Amino acid sequence: MGFFQNTVSLLIGTGCGIYIAQNYNVPNIKKLMRSLMGRAKELEESYKKPGDGKSKDHE
Repeated sequence: MGFFQNTVSLLIGTGCGIYIAQNYNVPNIKKLMRSLMGRAKELEESYKKPGDGKSKDHE
């Protein structure tokens, strides 16, 4: 009974997800994460200490 219940739950969840994605304005998570990572890298570069790119630990 557990296998059947889990399979039905999976199918209902998949069907609801497809319906919501087609009928509502759902953001593209992949694009959103790429833009956020780009902004985070820009912020990191702006607060980075100036230097020659070599740390003292790697001499």
